[in-house]
Amino acid sequence: MVVTVIDLGELRDDAPPGPAPRPPRAVGRPFRLLAVLLVALLTLTAPTPPRGPVEWTLPGGLGSAVFVSGDVVYVVRPDRAGAGGGRELLAYRDGRERWRSPLPGVGTAVSVWEQDGRVIVAGRGVDDTDWQTVTYDAATGADVWRRPGIAFAVGRVLLIQSAASDTTTSIGGLDPADGRTVWTAPMTGALGFDAEPAGPARMVLSPARGETVVVDVRTGARLVARDLYPARPPGPRRLQIARGLLLEFRDGDGAIEAYDLDTLRSRWTLARKLVGHAESCGALLCAVGAAGGMTALDPATGAVRWSADRWAGVAAERGGRLLVGVPDTAIDDGLAVLDQDDGRLIADLGGWRPVPQHESGGPLLATRPLGGGRRLLAEVALSGDPPSIRGTLTGTDCTTGVTLLVCRRPGGDYLVRRLT
Repeated sequence: MVVTVIDLGELRDDAPPGPAPRPPRAVGRPFRLLAVLLVALLTLTAPTPPRGPVEWTLPGGLGSAVFVSGDVVYVVRPDRAGAGGGRELLAYRDGRERWRSPLPGVGTAVSVWEQDGRVIVAGRGVDDTDWQTVTYDAATGADVWRRPGIAFAVGRVLLIQSAASDTTTSIGGLDPADGRTVWTAPMTGALGFDAEPAGPARMVLSPARGETVVVDVRTGARLVARDLYPARPPGPRRLQIARGLLLEFRDGDGAIEAYDLDTLRSRWTLARKLVGHAESCGALLCAVGAAGGMTALDPATGAVRWSADRWAGVAAERGGRLLVGVPDTAIDDGLAVLDQDDGRLIADLGGWRPVPQHESGGPLLATRPLGGGRRLLAEVALSGDPPSIRGTLTGTDCTTGVTLLVCRRPGGDYLVRRLT
């Protein structure tokens, strides 16, 4: 969900897509990450000395933000040496500073990640009115390229949405090495993405009138185009992508209509009112209620497989088991393990809250309060066994990567703990 789930690519008109570094407090919404299994290699030889310290502190302070990529921690903070209220990006490994570079034109960083030897920073401009993307060499911190607009990744493909100040709104593919435009297309209407692990990376453009188009994000080629409403314009609706389907949630009759992404022809329609969003439930599709509860559907037919009133969404899926949580509106925290096929409760993990993941591939971690500002840290298994305790924490706003856990200390600095 690892706490991951397939990226649903919610189609929206009011905000550009991009990596979302922080999921909600429970798991009422998709965590926008691809599921990956972490395999531990065991040997019978003598243990090797641990690599570097197991826990350390990094300077942060007011107005800073932290991001994790592999064994590197990136901190964006006000440039204390510069003038004019600028920002700087600092890269740390094992508690030691690797490099630091000025962050020109970026006032609020919303995402920092490594891709193909580059560190890509996307955020709001210094006046907080437009989007900027700045890229550095991951080894040295040298400034490589920068562009207006917000860059984001769909699988391993780098895309960029144009800045709000551009006269025409567009989206295109970029070469991470130099920021060169690979392809570009005008962007009209709602936008969403399909990045199934075994399938192509696709983009859907769906205007209020005219053709809905499916595009290959690697090349920009149009794969299929079809007017979903040739006779009349649609009423109020929300669009979303999940499990190779374009899902339309109609506000009028409350129905869900599923279109095949390969043909854009209707596959099934289901009368299911008050659905907030849909997400993958392993091999199934789960419709999550606006106030909690979810219904598992067969993605091929729309047939209802099972329903659960208490739970609000899927945080992870492994081996036919689902890790689910309580809705955002719930008073208490809680997780549970369900059987994917029939929704049967395997384990109720009341009182635990999942730790948000900045990247996929790490252990499934959760915390519960101990009092005095301390929290118990544990690893959750989908076997149904009790969580395995991994120590205590003092901090807030924790996030994990594959090998590191980072939390903000009360004074604004960051506690970093090695997980493996």
